[in-house]
Amino acid sequence: MKSGNADVYLSEIPGGQYTNLQFQAYSLGLEEFFEDVKKAYREANLLLGDIIKVTPSSKVVGDLAQFMVQNKLSADDVLSKAEELSFPKSVIEFLQGFIGEPYQGFPEPFRSKVLKDMPRVSGRPGASLALLDFDKLKVELKEKHPFSTDRDVMSAALYPQVTDDYLTFHENFGPVDKLDTRIFLTGPKVGEEFEVTIEKGKTLGIKTLAMAEDLTPNGEREVFFEMNGQLRSVFIKDKEAVKELHIHPKADKNVKGQVGAPMPGSVIDIRVAVGDRVEKGAALVVLSAMKMEMVVQAPVAGVIKSLDIKPNMKLEGDDLLMTIE
Repeated sequence: MKSGNADVYLSEIPGGQYTNLQFQAYSLGLEEFFEDVKKAYREANLLLGDIIKVTPSSKVVGDLAQFMVQNKLSADDVLSKAEELSFPKSVIEFLQGFIGEPYQGFPEPFRSKVLKDMPRVSGRPGASLALLDFDKLKVELKEKHPFSTDRDVMSAALYPQVTDDYLTFHENFGPVDKLDTRIFLTGPKVGEEFEVTIEKGKTLGIKTLAMAEDLTPNGEREVFFEMNGQLRSVFIKDKEAVKELHIHPKADKNVKGQVGAPMPGSVIDIRVAVGDRVEKGAALVVLSAMKMEMVVQAPVAGVIKSLDIKPNMKLEGDDLLMTIE
């Protein structure tokens, strides 16, 4: 972003969310469709009842907007197919009442179509919230992330999955907040020199020298660079090349029993096994991408014939999750 944008008067995207939404769209592969996301944001807001948009309700609208763009859905499509679509988890929880009740009430019949027989929260959600054992949570967090702090414990209490993803990322890649924004998002160009101050008095001088042309069997490319004058190399996963190598089967939309991923993301929970009998609308899989969770529901009743996924697998949109017979 290089300037303000007057179309916020139409979309009503809060200022604090605007750039976050842009980055989220970029990470989900929707960067070329951000104008569509903004238009869908307005439609999503009206579908949800023209709600007051502030954290966390604004995220609900943003998740629904990106879901609509990713799946090429208009507002009319969302309303007519509400009973069979697998909506983002934040949208379902909003309609259940987990972040409170909108001042003008929930949108009907949209709410009833989405929730079907799911439980609803009456009154203030915090009043019925179970007590949290912070000491137990701290022990569990330390077991998985030994360098976690008390602040991380508080974060895990509020956003368990996001905190786990962040701590895992930090353990793998270190303090990336020290990098300039462009370097972090797109990486340095060959021949480019840049500095990284890791702490007061400690600055690393880095220069990218070259990238290997050949890929390793697992889609990595060797990158050569200088750090403080010393030659270094590291193997980096080439995401674009990996996309080309991506051979996961796609769901055939003409076959009702084939369940596809509604958005790109990672598999964080598989709730069924081969041979299980499921009813239409049953929760099958939980996917996660950029702080957005999505519960994929069964489009038809039947028996799980095959599973084409495993935990932590990264998927593209429409990748085949399973087949129901």
